[in-house]
Amino acid sequence: MILNLIISVLALVVTLGILVTVHEFGHFWVARRCGVKVLRFSIGFGKAVKTWIGKDGVEYVIAPIPLGGYVKMLGQEDTTVSSSEGLPLEQRHESFAYKPLWQRMAIVVAGPVANFILAAFVFWIINVGYGVSGVAPVIHSVIEDSPAHMAGLQAGDEIVAVDGVETILWQQVMMQLLGRLGETGRVELVVIPKDNSARETRNVPIQNWLSTEASPNPVQELGIVQFDIPAVIESVVSGGRAAESGLQSGDEIVSSNQIDIRGWTHWVQHIRSNPELDLEVVVKRDGSLVDLRIRPELAVQKDGTEIGLIGASVQNRSIASLIPDDMRREIRFNPITAIGPALQETWDKSVFVLDSIKKMVVGLISVKNINGPITIAQVAGETASYGLDVYLGFLAILSISLGVLNLLPIPVLDGGHLLYYMIEAVIGRPVPMRIQELGLQLGLLLISGIMILAVYNDVSRLL
Repeated sequence: MILNLIISVLALVVTLGILVTVHEFGHFWVARRCGVKVLRFSIGFGKAVKTWIGKDGVEYVIAPIPLGGYVKMLGQEDTTVSSSEGLPLEQRHESFAYKPLWQRMAIVVAGPVANFILAAFVFWIINVGYGVSGVAPVIHSVIEDSPAHMAGLQAGDEIVAVDGVETILWQQVMMQLLGRLGETGRVELVVIPKDNSARETRNVPIQNWLSTEASPNPVQELGIVQFDIPAVIESVVSGGRAAESGLQSGDEIVSSNQIDIRGWTHWVQHIRSNPELDLEVVVKRDGSLVDLRIRPELAVQKDGTEIGLIGASVQNRSIASLIPDDMRREIRFNPITAIGPALQETWDKSVFVLDSIKKMVVGLISVKNINGPITIAQVAGETASYGLDVYLGFLAILSISLGVLNLLPIPVLDGGHLLYYMIEAVIGRPVPMRIQELGLQLGLLLISGIMILAVYNDVSRLL
């Protein structure tokens, strides 16, 4: 427990440290290219733990709270200057406020752009060093009476496109489906049925899809089982219906009421759907078939739903051990061919993040999906333990999120400053200081509210 906590904290510090440094370096680098004098480059908030003056005259600061940083530039706070006021004439050529509008806009947007560049570079590293690997999106089974079942999807179907976008891996199917959260309409799935090469289209209706879910799993919600472990019994509860029927540890469920059981998920669904009904079950035991009669016990859930229970647990097996070699897919890239997919993935993820923010604002999906530092620390620690490629993928997605968020037209964020400069370009003069100050107060209130909500969501997940 303590070790996991230490790993999570270290992963959080490293992850946010990288993202903040890259973001602020974007501002810093473009400011220097535009001839602006940079006074301070700070990574982190709070009392400085390390300070030094570089050969370039910039004060570099490292602070203990890695939730942000800043680049302080000469004249940055003076946004209403004219040719007869502000800095002395001999310093104006180095002042941010006296730079042409396009240069000020470039300096502001450089931070988020640096985050997008980092994400594309990380995706490129992953593509070159590891390639893209996964499992072919072949349906293991379909839950009865689920949306997928009613749409005509069957076990063995391979999903080759979702809403017109080609898919060759399960993770691509998942991303396309996540993009439909909160929507009403239909999801178009193009499949190649088992033992058939002709493509067929299946339309699955959705209604305010998963709009209230904090951790949505769209594939599962459709009733599609990607992988399933065999329905082999690990143990039975003493006094439960499974024990009373003679079910034993090591039994593999073969069929129930003459229905072939395709795996543990299918078996659980079958049991839950038949409370207080006799089931003629065939199990394989020590190489022989044994007939049993099981009557699932009626149980009422909190929402009033009635389900069946028998008191038995599954014999765990890793998913990796269940995937046949012919289902595994891997795409390799060289340094040149890896560029295009890296840029495309950066763009796709950016659009996805922006679209998700829009859906949260209009209420199509739950604000429970907003994550704070606790969740980020947990995920960062977990991905770091899974391997460098997994951690790098998480880093890239977080960098994209930071870039998109900072471009939102909210005062105190880069997007808010960019909005002011765009207004200045239209009206021909800076936005009045009174309006900027009001915007700053509203922006701080909004950002503070989002941070409080994010921390609340983090704590709620822990409880």
